[in-house]
Amino acid sequence: MAYWGGGGAGGWSGGDGPGAGRRGRGADGWDYDELGKVYDATLVKRLLPFMSPYKVRAVVALIAVIVVSVAQYSQPYIMGRGVQHIIASLRSGEDVSDDIRTLGMLLVGLAIVGFAAMYVQRRMTGYMGHGLLQHLRKLMFNHLNRLSMRFYDNEEVGRVMSRVTSDVVTLQELMTSGALNVLSDIVGLGLIVFFLFALDVQLALVSLAVVPLLIVFMAIWQGYAARAFIRTRVAIAIVNSNLNENVSGVRVVQSMGREEENLRHFGRLNNENLDSNLRAARLQALVMPTVEILSSLASALVLIVIGIRTFNGSLDASEAVGFATGFLLYIQRFFNPVRDITLQYTQLQRAMAGAHRIFEVLDTVPEIQDAPNAIELKDVEGRVDFNHVKFHYVEGSPVLKDFDLHVQPGETIALVGHTGAGKTSVTALVPRFYDIQEGELLIDGIDIKQIKLASLTRHISIVLQEPYLFSGTIADNIRYGKLDATDEEIHRAAEAVGADDFIHRLEDGYDTVLHERGQNLSVGQRQLISFARALVADPRILILDEATANVDTHTEKTIQRALDVMLRDRTSFVIAHRLSTIRNATRIVVMREGEIVEIGSHDELMAQDGI
Repeated sequence: MAYWGGGGAGGWSGGDGPGAGRRGRGADGWDYDELGKVYDATLVKRLLPFMSPYKVRAVVALIAVIVVSVAQYSQPYIMGRGVQHIIASLRSGEDVSDDIRTLGMLLVGLAIVGFAAMYVQRRMTGYMGHGLLQHLRKLMFNHLNRLSMRFYDNEEVGRVMSRVTSDVVTLQELMTSGALNVLSDIVGLGLIVFFLFALDVQLALVSLAVVPLLIVFMAIWQGYAARAFIRTRVAIAIVNSNLNENVSGVRVVQSMGREEENLRHFGRLNNENLDSNLRAARLQALVMPTVEILSSLASALVLIVIGIRTFNGSLDASEAVGFATGFLLYIQRFFNPVRDITLQYTQLQRAMAGAHRIFEVLDTVPEIQDAPNAIELKDVEGRVDFNHVKFHYVEGSPVLKDFDLHVQPGETIALVGHTGAGKTSVTALVPRFYDIQEGELLIDGIDIKQIKLASLTRHISIVLQEPYLFSGTIADNIRYGKLDATDEEIHRAAEAVGADDFIHRLEDGYDTVLHERGQNLSVGQRQLISFARALVADPRILILDEATANVDTHTEKTIQRALDVMLRDRTSFVIAHRLSTIRNATRIVVMREGEIVEIGSHDELMAQDGI
């Protein structure tokens, strides 16, 4: 199906379209259930298969992390023992030049090994990260393209876009650098504890005596931090939403003179965002001073114990200096991974929330799917039968009530009626954007639910009120629904709908590159290109939804001639309010509140004082 338009949710426009049923939100419009946990075993288990193509690189990165940690955290132990040995040798009058040289070479060697391992780790994680990012985005893009219109009716476009962009990036950071950094910190803590006890058990216990204080602090801090970080994400989401709304509706804002009032409202939201971030910043600012105080306390305790043991003779001078060197270095390094893990708390929480939102989309099953024994629709005549169709978007709010209409091949059916009468819903059912709840919808006598979707949409084209043009050239856009269309076919279609003249007046003609949504063309020009695009697809069933609503009288005449060409020998459904668009229709169907109240040709209805 060639779908040439823009409009409301999911690309469909119309007054009776789906406007209800959006997911519930909090008072501020945010879904608090999606904010995530720091660790969710179920989500992590589901994420692991995405890493399977990178098993070898993941193992290499893991080994590199261990090598880096060993190289880094063995140095204080070696320095402590080395200093202890050198001082003892000096006191006994031995030559220590070889010992110093050996110690220096060993430390340099460890630094080189650590550097090489870290380089390998960065290479592996970088490859995995970009590969995972590409795979997730492609998977999301493919799934979003296949989801039914009802999904887009119930979701905000901004939220959907954030899942493909920011959520995927956040998850990629977790699955690569974030996870390995946490692992590196945990391995580092384990090695530090091991080497502390390897140096001296009593001093190790003394240096770790402050850990319970750290645990208590972190438990209290994380409770406050979780709420503070949630508030920051909610606040920035509200700011972004308000900003997006005002930029998208800037014409209305300026036409209503709302600039100052909107600025005041945005200022209030922005101040709330500032306040929430300042609260979070104050909490984060507590971490480093607390860690430094506990680190200094541990160092002081170790030095006091070393001094006492040296004074009572249980340690000689060389042992005292060696232990002091090793333990002070380890105490300093012990709190670095603790601090890093604390500061990664927010990243872990964001990643879990992002994973939740991504899987929420991927777990959404398309409502419209092929039946197990669906058939291929090949040669289509274009007969369409609505047999006592009942349809609703939201339970309890019927849109079509016992709708019964039989359209012969080649007929042009004009649908007219007030906003909310059900016109757009009728045309939305033909390409099976939605399934009916009761009755039958037949194409050439075949139940639409028994036809393969791909074969159904190949025979249908839609042109909407707001023509949607894609990035690329004019030729690319006309060829969009039929990629193998020749240049001759493109030119012939453009000429048939009256677009060829203005295209040739452009400097680059058919190779003219269009701006976003074709904004460098007029509305009428964009509509003519969308007509040419539909004509190239050569559909048997054509749907026009207010295709002439936004054009001036002069352009309408050109478009009307194009419509005459397009409607010829096709089954067509036309929604319009302009008499010039509907008067030549085979039949005009007048609708009110989901029911047909009048039907007939223009002359027949006028004779009956209808319409």
